[in-house]
Amino acid sequence: MTEPSTGTDTTQLKTTARRKGDRYVIDGQKVWISRVQHSDLMILLARTTPLAAVKRKSEGMSVFIVDLADAIGKGLTVRPIRNMVNHETNELFFSALEIPAENLIGEEGKGFKYILDGLNAERTLIAAECIGDGYWFVERATRYAGERVVFGRPIGKNQGVAFPIAEAYMEVEAANLMRFKACALFDRGEPCGAEANMAKHLAAKAAWEAANVCLQTHGGFGFAAEYDVERKFRETRLYLVAPISTNLILSYVAEHILGLPRSF
Repeated sequence: MTEPSTGTDTTQLKTTARRKGDRYVIDGQKVWISRVQHSDLMILLARTTPLAAVKRKSEGMSVFIVDLADAIGKGLTVRPIRNMVNHETNELFFSALEIPAENLIGEEGKGFKYILDGLNAERTLIAAECIGDGYWFVERATRYAGERVVFGRPIGKNQGVAFPIAEAYMEVEAANLMRFKACALFDRGEPCGAEANMAKHLAAKAAWEAANVCLQTHGGFGFAAEYDVERKFRETRLYLVAPISTNLILSYVAEHILGLPRSF
């Protein structure tokens, strides 16, 4: 879905899918597309009707399944992106890639609606991942604070060390409750956009705060690769940015829940 020139402004995407008999011809570019080199299939969002020809900018986009084995080197070029986290992600270039028309998911022109529905599941999934990270940081910080002895006593005996760990734990627990609420609504097929967005935001924030506490608790050893703290610290920072930025979640809550004027 993500493109270098549009980011989260999805309705402005430039990748096109043009019908040609029993095929669609794909042209365009995507970026930050994960696990392409480890997957068999990819879900692709492309514009099938020009933006100028639709009544609403959210119309005219369609979703397709792309068989990667048939596409790579035959119209699809994959360029890995080196990045600061242990995560395989890529830039994709489509040049007259042909896929069967039967690879269209649902109805042509309604792809944006389908994608939005899936994003609620994605938000809760990322929230769950962040919560797992948060518990990991809290467990590591707690263990180290109990074992590390300075001035003749465990550093966890000092409130200046213990209290931040306790607060980080409470933040993760609170985010976990919102995660479960979002999941319960999604499983029942009920609207869960607000809860899914809030779960992702709270969990990402809690995990990042727990990461900071864990690194601080370990002191200099937190920067040593053997402890894994520095690696997880870098990876956890990602989720305040992706797959949806903090500011867009705050905008969603402000507009759709609190009824404040739309900011963009």
